[in-house]
Amino acid sequence: MATELYDLTIPVFIRGLRNLAALLDKGAAFAAEKGIDPLTLTGAQLIDDMKPLTAQVQFACDTAKGTVTRLGELEPMAMPDTEQSFAELQARIAKTIALLEAVPREKIDGREEAIVTLKVPGGEIPFTGSSHVLTFSLPNFYFHLSMAYALLRQAGVPVGKLDFLGGI
Repeated sequence: MATELYDLTIPVFIRGLRNLAALLDKGAAFAAEKGIDPLTLTGAQLIDDMKPLTAQVQFACDTAKGTVTRLGELEPMAMPDTEQSFAELQARIAKTIALLEAVPREKIDGREEAIVTLKVPGGEIPFTGSSHVLTFSLPNFYFHLSMAYALLRQAGVPVGKLDFLGGI
C-alpha cells in the first residue's frame, strides 16, 4: 500500500508538536527548579542572528498549519506571534494540534500532484503537493523542532534524543 500524503503530514506534525510540548514542559520545570526566569529560556538564542525559542515554536506551528491549509485549500488560521511564556507557547501548540486534528483525510490525500504555492518575501515558490511536503515542509518543521531542542539543551535543560523523538 502506498503512503498517502495525509500520513506524511497530519500525524507527523501532531507527534512532533506533542514532543515539542513535552520539551517545553521540561524547560518550564527546569526554570522553576533552578530559580531561572522562564523568559530567559523562552527568549534564548543560539547566536544573535538566530531567532529565540519562542520563534522556533511559532515557526514549527506555522509550518504545520500552513502546510495543511495550503494542501487542503483550507482557510488559513491567523496566529499572531505574541507568545513569550511557556504557557503561551503551550497554548499555541494546542491550538495548532486542534486545527490539525480537524482536517479531514480527504482534504489532503490525492493532492500529491496539485500545485501548492508558498508565498515568500519577494515572490512565490510553486511546488507539487508532494514536493512541498518532502522538500520544504518536513525539513523546515524538523529544523525548528531541532532548534527548540538545542536551545533548551544549551540552557542546561536535561533533555535527550529520546525526549526529541518521543515515545518510540
